[in-house]
Amino acid sequence: MSRRRPWVVGVSGASGTPYAASVLRALLHAGEAVDLVISRSSRLTLLDETGIGFRDAHWREDLRRWLARGADGTPDAFDVPVDAADVRHWAAGDLAAGPSSGSYAVKGMLIVPASTACVAGVALGLSKDLLQRAASVTLKERRPLVVAVRETPLNGQTLRHLVTLDEAGAVVLPASPAFYAGATHIQDLVDFVAGRVLDAAGVPHKLYRRWEGELGGDRGPD
Repeated sequence: MSRRRPWVVGVSGASGTPYAASVLRALLHAGEAVDLVISRSSRLTLLDETGIGFRDAHWREDLRRWLARGADGTPDAFDVPVDAADVRHWAAGDLAAGPSSGSYAVKGMLIVPASTACVAGVALGLSKDLLQRAASVTLKERRPLVVAVRETPLNGQTLRHLVTLDEAGAVVLPASPAFYAGATHIQDLVDFVAGRVLDAAGVPHKLYRRWEGELGGDRGPD
């Protein structure tokens, strides 16, 4: 019997595909298994932000190219071979896929980035595609769900949807970079958000410098 228990990583159509790439790299560095679900709209965003088209028939090749690219377009020093990593890709339209069932064993789900349309679909239980269905299953099975919403400003309707997700047990994590960790490059800011996503999931990482306090001082980050 297989003991595989992956993290489901859902990528929705919001701007912010570098956040997803950073989370995926860190999960693979940590030796975690990953089930990847990329929505149809996110493929357009990925193409706009990176120039990379994500194809079902060539997903390993496209994932390799994506993870090898830093947030500023320069090569990233990613040394985990995608072909050797424990990654499965499920098409967004495949509602018979493993993550659509509660009996499919997973550790939890990370939606990075989460568009407001995705947030609404999960909050309302629409399950219009595999990403939304997998998130609904994660909630009903009381597994960890981290929703990295990437939108600004937020209207009242979206705020109510986010409250619904919080009340259902999800961690609502706005993609808000911090500046106290000594960021000098765009990738540092991206990695901070990705690291906070992994913190919420309980996955060890070394993506950012943690705040340790100032001796004799009374100031620090909120």
